[in-house]
Amino acid sequence: MVQENKPHLVIVGAGFAGLYAASKLGKTDYRITVVDKRNFHLFQPLLYQVATGTLDASDIATPIRSVLRKNQNTTVLQSTANDIDPERKVLIHESGELSYDKLVVATGVKHQYFGNDQWNAEAPGLKTVDHALEIRRRILTALENAELETEPEKRATLMRFVVVGAGPTGVELAGTIAELCHKTVVKDFRNIDPRDCEIYLIEGAPQVLPPYPKKLGDAAQKSLEDLGVTVVKQAMVTNIERAKVTLKADDEERQIDADTILWAAGVKASKFGQALSKRTGVELDRAGKVKVNPDLSLPNHPDIFVAGDLACFEHQGDRPLPGVAPVAKQQGSYLAKRLKNELQGKDSKAFKYNDQGSMAVIAVNHAVADVYGFKFKGAIAWFLWAFIHIFYLVETDKKILVTVRWLSKYILRKRGVRLITGGPFARTREDITQ
Repeated sequence: MVQENKPHLVIVGAGFAGLYAASKLGKTDYRITVVDKRNFHLFQPLLYQVATGTLDASDIATPIRSVLRKNQNTTVLQSTANDIDPERKVLIHESGELSYDKLVVATGVKHQYFGNDQWNAEAPGLKTVDHALEIRRRILTALENAELETEPEKRATLMRFVVVGAGPTGVELAGTIAELCHKTVVKDFRNIDPRDCEIYLIEGAPQVLPPYPKKLGDAAQKSLEDLGVTVVKQAMVTNIERAKVTLKADDEERQIDADTILWAAGVKASKFGQALSKRTGVELDRAGKVKVNPDLSLPNHPDIFVAGDLACFEHQGDRPLPGVAPVAKQQGSYLAKRLKNELQGKDSKAFKYNDQGSMAVIAVNHAVADVYGFKFKGAIAWFLWAFIHIFYLVETDKKILVTVRWLSKYILRKRGVRLITGGPFARTREDITQ
């Protein structure tokens, strides 16, 4: 049982930042409450593999209580945080209120459509397990419906896939869809040849993987094209409607008819960032992320910290730190150390991100990596990517399960989780989107 006389630390969000902070404070004199709208921690970097059938959702999701069960000073509440009252030092959530001495907010981000939220129904993004299962359902249902379709033009539309946004998520989605259609399920159908599927990757910037060095972006594009992906750069999406994407490039418009359209073009902060801004006056960036001090606290509110994707950290380098898992993990660990020091009356240095590099996988033996300045591509990058991602999974059983699945895929070239779940089997677009 937790002791009521200990200082109360409330952590909102059990993503990488929140979970790393909570797990490292288990033996301190804090009384900790972790609040999250879901009861599990999600390893988001592998979410696209759930969407494309390589992994099952349970392989990358771990109950929060399981991760923190040894922390006797920690209580976990499944609830959605809505607001705060910084004067009373109270967090307001859907089931009540929590007073706090210290507050860590790590509620993450969600995909954004740049003012075109009506596109969401036709072009889902990928941030949650629900999104991944819906995307998997759409991809597999499109192939099943194409097997039934007899009209050539409609069949071609069903076998055409568009991914908007060529950042890491978009590249990974496009590559694995191409691998699925052009290699994995080639012998599974009788009326269609999945190798006829067309996969388009749309990007507004001049290169694939815009944040990466150009050399790696070019290597990723070549790998995608080798897999049969058509890469369209410097093109802006101007409209998405029923099975149709409208693009504009060089003042010319074109349309792509595709039954499956997926969105990977941008993110915006969770709504809780707006609540923080309204209640504390903290400044937000264009995406709604919270601008934090060098120690991740809010200006004029040293008892409130923001970490992970919700934080806009502008104190290192020419631009804010990227919203990636390594940043969130390091910020969570930093906050744990800082809060420990505070209990002991010690000072803490400002947060400093140790940039270990970045990587993106396109398909088996197709990946790019920039690790400590060393650039890799192809099979070496793929194995490096696989090792690092297995290492960072939270629980040992998850590491074993994912390793077995990947080895099976690598040796047998089979994708084992091709189940259509979460909705009816249907040939009509109306049924698919219900």
